[in-house]
Amino acid sequence: MNPAVVLLSGGIDSSTCVAIAKQQGFAVYAMTFRYGQRHGVELRAAKKVADALGVGELKTVDIDLRTFGGSSLTSDTGVPRNRSLDRDEIPNTYVPARNTIFLSFALGWAEVLGCRDIFIGVNAIDYSGYPDCRPEFISAFEAVANLATKAAVTGSRMKIHAPLINLTKAQTIRLGAGLGLDYGLTHSCYDPDGEGRACGACDSCVIRRRAFTEAGITDPTVYV
Repeated sequence: MNPAVVLLSGGIDSSTCVAIAKQQGFAVYAMTFRYGQRHGVELRAAKKVADALGVGELKTVDIDLRTFGGSSLTSDTGVPRNRSLDRDEIPNTYVPARNTIFLSFALGWAEVLGCRDIFIGVNAIDYSGYPDCRPEFISAFEAVANLATKAAVTGSRMKIHAPLINLTKAQTIRLGAGLGLDYGLTHSCYDPDGEGRACGACDSCVIRRRAFTEAGITDPTVYV
């Protein structure tokens, strides 16, 4: 089995990516991050998903993006709630350069593992408008990966897989459910309460709730 590094946050998209990589025959090495985010619920969700799907190794990387802040997820700024998702502005839940940083760590680990495949669960359809979730970004990072690594310049080209990038969230949920993924293990909320219950009103919760309804599948999330 060829190895693949999969970025795993514990949410719907990244967890579905693990299931897809497993279904495609990859030996999955998952990477998650303790980056100074508001809560640790997503880290616990990532561990549950990794255990349930039989991931070979889950590596938790510690970095402190609170050092420069710039996001409500890495500061004490309030998370927007009940926001119209039809607005063009990028919300303050965007973490500056987060996917670039995460992919860079995944790329480094992939080189060490002798791995040519990296999976990331970005989505350009049902999302909050983050610029690092677009196909153009994925293509550009793959180009960087194949310019900047010893593995690539000696003949082992890197591939960045973004299998969900053109799917709606409902399509993603149907896909994952078909692969046997238990979405009750996943977590999406930006600002859960002290018991880990989802707020139900942040962008991520709104998108999640709507997606399960559209998918015709019961949302297993516990909301406040």
